[in-house]
Amino acid sequence: MTDVIQKQLLMPVLALRGITVFPNLLLHFDVGRTASIHALEDAMAGGRDIFLVTQRDVSVESPGQDELFTVGTVAAVKQILRLPENNVRVMVEGKYRGRMVELLAREPYLKAVVEPMEDIPAKEANSSRTEAYIRQVYGLMERYVELSDRVTSEVYLKMLASDDPGYIADYAAQNLPMRFEDKQAILEELRPTRRIARLCRIMTREVQVLEAESELEEKLHAEMAANQRDYVLREQMKVIRRELGEDDGDDIAEYRAKVAQADLPDEVREKLEKEIRHLEKQPFGSAEAAVIRGYLDTCLELPWKVKTKERANVAAVSKALDADHYGLDKVKERILEFVAVRQLQPELKGQIICLVGPPGVGKTSIAMSVAAAMNRKLARISLGGVHDEAEIRGHRKTYIGAMPGRIIAGIRQAGSANPVLLLDEIDKVGADQRGDPASALLEVLDSEQNSTFRDHYLELPFDLSDVMFITTANTTDTIPRPLLDRMELIELGSYTDEEKLQIARRHLLPRQMQRHGLSKSQLQVSDQALRQIISGYTRESGVRVLERKLGALCRKCAMQLVQGAVKRIRITENELEAYLGIRRYHDESPKGEALVGVVNGLAWTSVGGEILEVEVNVMDGAGKLELTGNLGTVMKESASAALSFIRSRAQQLGISADFYKNKDIHVHFPEGAVPKDGPSAGVAITTAIVSALTGTPVRRDVAMTGEVTLRGRVMAIGGLREKTMAALRNGIGTVIIPADNEKDLEEIDQTVRAALKFIPVKSAEEVLAVALMNSSEVVAEHYVIPGDQAQTMGKSTAIRQ
Repeated sequence: MTDVIQKQLLMPVLALRGITVFPNLLLHFDVGRTASIHALEDAMAGGRDIFLVTQRDVSVESPGQDELFTVGTVAAVKQILRLPENNVRVMVEGKYRGRMVELLAREPYLKAVVEPMEDIPAKEANSSRTEAYIRQVYGLMERYVELSDRVTSEVYLKMLASDDPGYIADYAAQNLPMRFEDKQAILEELRPTRRIARLCRIMTREVQVLEAESELEEKLHAEMAANQRDYVLREQMKVIRRELGEDDGDDIAEYRAKVAQADLPDEVREKLEKEIRHLEKQPFGSAEAAVIRGYLDTCLELPWKVKTKERANVAAVSKALDADHYGLDKVKERILEFVAVRQLQPELKGQIICLVGPPGVGKTSIAMSVAAAMNRKLARISLGGVHDEAEIRGHRKTYIGAMPGRIIAGIRQAGSANPVLLLDEIDKVGADQRGDPASALLEVLDSEQNSTFRDHYLELPFDLSDVMFITTANTTDTIPRPLLDRMELIELGSYTDEEKLQIARRHLLPRQMQRHGLSKSQLQVSDQALRQIISGYTRESGVRVLERKLGALCRKCAMQLVQGAVKRIRITENELEAYLGIRRYHDESPKGEALVGVVNGLAWTSVGGEILEVEVNVMDGAGKLELTGNLGTVMKESASAALSFIRSRAQQLGISADFYKNKDIHVHFPEGAVPKDGPSAGVAITTAIVSALTGTPVRRDVAMTGEVTLRGRVMAIGGLREKTMAALRNGIGTVIIPADNEKDLEEIDQTVRAALKFIPVKSAEEVLAVALMNSSEVVAEHYVIPGDQAQTMGKSTAIRQ
């Protein structure tokens, strides 16, 4: 090489952009410039070497001498491979360093005079300093391979096979991804020890940069690992859902769009936007995210400002109510009054009405008709058996499975902010350790407070002032007084037989015929048959059992028509037993002998009025009073009060003054399995005891009701309408009532008033005068008076006269 170095050579030049070639090493790279390709072809064809030198500025397309570094590498062209688009891939092998003396030509390719350069050997070969540099390079290369995947372990292993510092520096610089300026600096260094020292400095800096990058990457990975994992899983879930056809899209954007489009109060909008921001921060699939989604869905489904256009026309509403129900004049009148006021004052807030009456009289159906007649949505809420306050106000949404209360759920079901809410069976609301639902209803049913009703689940005020509440109950006795004060009571009494006939003819029978596929030409039922069904197969205040009997009748007729036995059926009263069986009830007219100690009392029950017989037996004994028949405390006290009154009037009544010492009195109310209570049986107990003590029979066609005091005064009672209907059904002709209830006769059905004789009384003496028979009546009734009681008959008769 000494001979070569002494000469200056003219050879083709290949300008490299961003690449540096070192001696004694193979390298392949792509060439695209025309001048460079010509230079390679000329060198390959002539078997000559080529001078590879790096450009100072990689952006220069046609460099001159000033744009090229001076020092480069003289290399031999080993292989040229043609590529598409006029490119070539060349493999070269570096031979020795060279210095460009002068650039002689630029066309058709670069030519220059190159002076070979030789390494300057160190004064002390393989000195300790050089060995230290070599070891440092080994360590740095090992660390570099650990930190970066851009250099393979083969490079490190091949470098370990050499102990020449110059070759190690050239080999490392050739294979490490360093800046071309740094590689050029190593190429220009002719002293091997200084060259490897420079490489150590460059590699130290590169390793430090890689360690910093690795540390930053680790920190970033630690911070984003959880989020990245969630993101990946979320994307995978999206793909899975999309494949299953369950793609929900972007929930957050969808919720924001719904909130923006909905007509919401400002407070509600702010709350929902806050919940959406909270949801956005939740990891996918978290329990809290599911809770927030459920809350947002519930709030967005509520009709905050959605209202139906109300029909405020008295004539139209009246026509609709009459078409659906027969009778119920009080209810209809009250509803029409409300509609009339709404017609004059549209801003009138919702009303709270309580319909009280026995089962089956149409309380629930009239509420449904009111909603339809007024063009309001209807939601029915059954309160029977509700014991938990959360059923009304809802649960806090922090609880698992929380949901709004029944009021808000009913509003959501109705889909409007001004519906008719039917609170069914409000008298059957209970209370236990979980709270009192009736107390929670106080705010709901208060028109002054319910404009800002807050459900525990929503935690937002909802305006209930436009809601029309209609509640139903069988009795007001079990409704708390504060709750009862908030409602306007409308009592629905029992139906008379004539009303039941009209209801059956107009509503029940056509409905059952339609359900069973029968036309008017196929089935006809006479009025007498309907009357017999009412009196002989039902015994109720409402019409539920009547409708079931009509349904059974239609089924029997449908069977005959299908079998082809007949084509048309007409049912009269004489044919009912063939369809409905033997009559269950018979008209009870006063018949048989008048009995001693047996009195027809009148009782009110939740299903209507009933005849309540009182039986009394008097026996020799020690003055014991025994009461049987499953009696309540109030009824037992009424019996004691009646006995005290009789003792105080014993002489006037013709009774032995010491009867309470030597007579045992047993008062019994039949049907002992049925609980009984109340004060209205006082006059019946008094009459029965006097009859038994005097041996005087009681008229069979007389029934009575009234509370009796110790002084014998007869006090007012309730449920007169139902009690009088029971008397009429059982064939009673005369009813004794308290004088204070005489005003209530105006509310009794006209049919009942015409059929019964009412006798108002103020004292027990008046009751006895009417109810007990005199001696002539006893003979007319063929009543045999026991011998031990015959002596008292004259006295008792004289008193009544």
